[in-house]
Amino acid sequence: MRPYTEVIANTTVHFDLVPIPGGKFSMGSPADEPGHRADESPRHEVEVAPFWMGKHEVTWDEFDTWSFALDAKRRKAFKVAPSDLEAKADAVTRPTLPYREMSFDMGKVGCPAICMTQLAAKTYCQWLSEKTGRYYRLPTEAEWEFACRAGSDAAYSFGNDASQIDDFAWHRGNSQDRYHPVGQKKPNSFGLYDMHGNVAEWTLDAFTAAGYGQPAGVAVNPVALPNSVYPQTVRGGSWIDPVDRLRSAARLGSDRSWKRRDPQLPQSIWYFTDAPFVGFRIVRPLTEPPEAEKARLFDAGNEE
Repeated sequence: MRPYTEVIANTTVHFDLVPIPGGKFSMGSPADEPGHRADESPRHEVEVAPFWMGKHEVTWDEFDTWSFALDAKRRKAFKVAPSDLEAKADAVTRPTLPYREMSFDMGKVGCPAICMTQLAAKTYCQWLSEKTGRYYRLPTEAEWEFACRAGSDAAYSFGNDASQIDDFAWHRGNSQDRYHPVGQKKPNSFGLYDMHGNVAEWTLDAFTAAGYGQPAGVAVNPVALPNSVYPQTVRGGSWIDPVDRLRSAARLGSDRSWKRRDPQLPQSIWYFTDAPFVGFRIVRPLTEPPEAEKARLFDAGNEE
């Protein structure tokens, strides 16, 4: 496994992937960790398989290429016939137009895409997989936390000293009430940027306020797939959060209030109009799963 750059064909868009080695770690946080909440318990041993992860959160350049079919429009303008991969990608559903410009005037160039539902993030991954011929998806909670910790057993990837957070993250205390372009802070030891703060990031898992139950032994590649739209889990904290909500183990569940101002009836399946703090990051597992498993991961939690 090596780092590589993915280029989206017939666009000017590209992004970087970082290899994340498989391994074991303690997931969750101890009760005496400052900021600890019950949903981070009990701390338990987990093993994850190797995967690649986006060096940065998915940006508007990447996301809008799918959501507004900019790749297909560019091909049409330059009279370029779609490749076999692009023909498959063109068949993937794209969202309806948003009711307003979804960056909420915080800027778009180099900035993380926000306000998408988990379904929208998963569908983007489906489109990207068809477009590139490589399988991409959202991370599981376990993969996300393993990647965030980058070998650290402390509250943050850089240790327990929260006074260092400004070097690594955008949060309530330093964000000036907005997100920021990706990659401006220090990366963790795996070379991943903005795992703490900037925007919170979707995972595949349901959110469980009571915690992780009572895992027996080492959990191997665990994923708690949702059976409904709410609540689903985002990780990492964001530009609106206090520092303790940026810890590696901190979790947050989605909520109906994230669609409060959605003017569409019925409300859109694509946008969380009141979640300008939520984005996502992609992963590519080293071992690609069979089609049935891909479908299972995609379909879970898409309906009320």
